[in-house]
Formats: sequence, C-alpha cells, structure tokens
Amino acid sequence: MSATTLASGEPRSSSVVPMLIIGVLFFIFGFVTWLNGPLITFVKLAFNVDDVSAFLVPQVFYLSYFVLAIPSSFVLRRTGMKKGMALGLFVMAIGAVLFGQFVSMRIFYPALFGLFVIGAGLALLQTASNPYISILGPIDSAAQRIAFMGICNKVAGALAPFVFGALVLTGIDSFDAQVKAAPTVEAREALLDTFAAKIHMPYMIMAALLVLLAIWVVRSPLPEIRPAGANAETDIGHAKGGIFSFPHLWLGVLCLFLYVGVEVMAGDAIGTYGQGFGLPLSETKVFTSFTLGAMLAGYLAGLALIPRFISQQSYLAVSAVLGVIFTLGAYVTDGYVSVGFVAALGFANAMMWPAIFPLAIHGLGRLTERGSALLIMAIVGGGLVPKLFVLLKQHYNFQLVFMALMVPCYLYILYYGARGHRVGQHAP
Repeated sequence: MSATTLASGEPRSSSVVPMLIIGVLFFIFGFVTWLNGPLITFVKLAFNVDDVSAFLVPQVFYLSYFVLAIPSSFVLRRTGMKKGMALGLFVMAIGAVLFGQFVSMRIFYPALFGLFVIGAGLALLQTASNPYISILGPIDSAAQRIAFMGICNKVAGALAPFVFGALVLTGIDSFDAQVKAAPTVEAREALLDTFAAKIHMPYMIMAALLVLLAIWVVRSPLPEIRPAGANAETDIGHAKGGIFSFPHLWLGVLCLFLYVGVEVMAGDAIGTYGQGFGLPLSETKVFTSFTLGAMLAGYLAGLALIPRFISQQSYLAVSAVLGVIFTLGAYVTDGYVSVGFVAALGFANAMMWPAIFPLAIHGLGRLTERGSALLIMAIVGGGLVPKLFVLLKQHYNFQLVFMALMVPCYLYILYYGARGHRVGQHAP
C-alpha cells in the first residue's frame, strides 16, 4: 500500500481485504451486466419484438453509463469512494425492482427504464471501484489487480446465462413453437404473460441481495483512498492544466469505447451471430458463457505474465493483434467453427480493460475521479457498436458486417497499446 494515500485517520493495512471486498462487487456487477445476452432472447419472446427492438436492452443499459458517469464523479467527491459504492448498489436494487415488476406486467419501455436505473447504479459503482483498484497499489501492476477483479466479474458472467436459463428460459424452443401455434391472440397473450412473469421473483431476490451487500460495504473495513496522493501528476511529468491537458486520457476514452463495443459483440451478440447460421435457440442462449470462459482463460494468462514477463501496454497490443486474427477466422469459416472464433475473442479481450483503464488515468492526480467518469461514459460503446451490427446485418451479410466493425476497433486498440497511451507524457 506504499503508493496509496488513505483518508485521514484510516490505518495503513494490507491491500488483501480491500481487494476481496472489491472482488465481491465485481462479481455482482459482472452477473448483472452479462445477463444482457440472455435478456435479449427473453425480451424478443416475451414482448414479441424483432432483433432491432430486442437490442434496446444493451443499448439502454450502456447508455446509462454515458448519461450518469459525470454526475457520479460529483457524487463521489462528496461521499467518498466507499459510500459511493454502497449508494450504487442501492440504486441497482431500485432498478432491479422496477425491471422485474414492469417485465412481469409486459410493459416494454418502463421495463427498459428499469434497466437504465440498474445501469445508473453500475455507473456510480464502476466510477468508484475501477480507479480504486487501479491506485490501490503501484500503477504499473494495476492490470494484474484488475485482472483478478475481471476473474470475479467473468465467473459471475459465465454463471449468469446458465442461472437465468434455468430459472427463466427452460424449454425455450418448445415454448416458441407453442406461441407460434397459439390458435387465438388471447391464447398467445396468455402464454406470453405466464412466460414474462417468471422473471419477477429472481429480480426481487436480486434487489434484496443488493441492499444487503450495500449495508455490508458501508460497515466493511474498506479504507478511503485519496487519488491526488496515490496517482500524482508528477509521475508523468505533468505540472498544470485541466482535464483537456491529458491527451493520453482522451485517447484512452476512445479506446475504451471501442473495446467495450467489441467485448459486447463477442459476448452479448454471439447468440444472434449464431442464429445467423440457423443454430437452435436452446444452444445460442448459452453462447455468451463460452465467450466468458475464454475471457477467464485470458485473465489467468494476464495474471501470470503481467508485469513479470510483459508490460500491461505491450500485452494490450498483443491482445489487439489476436482480436484481428480471431475476427478474420470467424469471417472465413461458418457454423460452430465461426462461433468458436467469436467466443475465442473473449481471450483476446480479457486483458484490454485491465490495461486501458490504468494507462488512461495514470498521473491524473486531483482529476482522477473526473477522468474515471469519462472512461465509464465510454462504456456506451457496448450499446452502440452492437446496435450498428444488428441494423447493418439486415442489409448485408452478417459475417461481413461483424468483421467490418470489429477489425478497425482492434486496430485502434493496437495503436493505443503501442503508442497512444504515452501521448503528452514527459516522465519515463
């Protein structure tokens, strides 16, 4: 903790306990975030909408990050990171209640508002937790600590489709056939009402657990950290200036925007991608878990290699090259092999967030919370890039569209890892 400045009166202690507490938080918002993949399938059936409308699920969810990240930074300046994380969990609980209630009533746009509120809570939680874990120790090894958080996040994410599938999507192929074969509109609506109601109890339980977790965080020994002391501007040779005087931050914001876009494409959109080959819903509903399994393997590789054998920025560049290779592999193959290449993108993507975030906030000092908020805003890429995919695939071959969107994103990430993260910095 030698590189960490604690709040006045807080004892200096091991970083193990704070890491475990933050790990629990990453598990929670990993589970909630990666429900979006199976939720797309659920919404499409429950509300009888097309792909474009169903993809409003990730779009609205990630849009909340864009709208509320900056306000979150101001909240954190008043509450501190610890209380801010607890507040974020409370807001998520409110969103879970709203979403579960409105979905069970089959009211589409208010249900999307519930997702927006969940995303608002996550925006606050992520704006606090990501810089917290980045500056809990030396910035050069931040990717390793965030990789541990990523393992917690993606274990939850890999479980989410199976848990959701077992509770809500069991027998989805036969149900879809029943809906299509319903003799009357009333019979079809009755089936859909019963199906939609299955989501109510799981989301009420989720809300209760989030409230309990918020109370636990407030009462936990999690110390406060002062970013101005732990992430000094002198570390990068920066003397004076506002947020616009850090070009490496703004290049990082764009990099994170594109990264989240490709991550969601490989994770949430993989089911829709598989359906393009005519693969059954009973299989495509869990494809997200294969991507997350590959991400877990990528995190383990990052933990073993960074920073002992390779720097976080070099690993980012290597990951981007793998992203290009796997994307091209998905394009030149078809069926399960092509889907396998998309899932393998999880391995390429795994260490990108752990590398981009600390590189982008490095040396921001008193502006660390503001820079973190800008980076959290960039998560909106997870809503916009997949939306482009689902719109364009209506007019062009879906594999071609997938490649045309993904390869340029990975090439920019390659630039940031190789050179962009150093722009404007003067210290070694």
